[in-house]
Amino acid sequence: MTSGPVGIIGGSGLYELLTDATAHTVPTPYGPHSTGLTTGVFGGREVAFIPRHGLGHAHPPHLVNYRANLWALASLDVRQVLAPCAAGSLQPELTPGTFVVPDQVVDRTSGRAGTFVERGAIHVRFADPYCPVVRATVSDAARSDGGPSADSGTMVVIDGPRFSSRAESTWYQQQGWHLVNMTGQPEAALARELALCYSPLAVITDMDAGLAGNPSVTQFDALATFARSLERLNRVLDKAVRGLPEHRECECPQSLDGMKVDYLPR
Repeated sequence: MTSGPVGIIGGSGLYELLTDATAHTVPTPYGPHSTGLTTGVFGGREVAFIPRHGLGHAHPPHLVNYRANLWALASLDVRQVLAPCAAGSLQPELTPGTFVVPDQVVDRTSGRAGTFVERGAIHVRFADPYCPVVRATVSDAARSDGGPSADSGTMVVIDGPRFSSRAESTWYQQQGWHLVNMTGQPEAALARELALCYSPLAVITDMDAGLAGNPSVTQFDALATFARSLERLNRVLDKAVRGLPEHRECECPQSLDGMKVDYLPR
């Protein structure tokens, strides 16, 4: 199956990613998407970029309209999605500045609109939450760039906007989980319900509070670390976009086979 433009759902500091950019406002059945949706050229490919939190970081993680963002990208014929994000480390070997391409997710969010399904028996596979082809492409791009990286790990997603208590962080670490984030869900599950190929790329911004001897995480330190990683992040995204196959031969396009869904963009 041929893919369309590559989708990038960006975090802080990625608002000016594209050249020859055209702004879009896409009406969705789920309300307005985050402001700043643009199409243009990046990594030699047509790309549709949407800042997850909107222009000026208007939407905190628990109030992002994830359904509208994913649906708007799909309506622009996006079929492959890269999702850079910030994350805290739960394991001592994952130090700030490390790029992690998770292979598993634990959803600890609540109250978010987390599905497109409003009627019928529609149960998508989610045992392996991320597209293996896109994951491998992102991992190769991060590894070849030469900086510290990890090509697997379990990401636990919390509501935020506050950071974890020491007890919460210690519990996450004791489960063997690797990083903690506030935006990875329901984004990944919604991408699967649209039969999209999706992979996160997490930038470690801090050592979470549960690691012995670490001070309390502050927003200012986390944002500063992310800002220092932007140049590398842009390089890795550029390589990943260039490396993505133009034809999808993974199982993601078959995610909805045999199911009667009524929410797909037409």
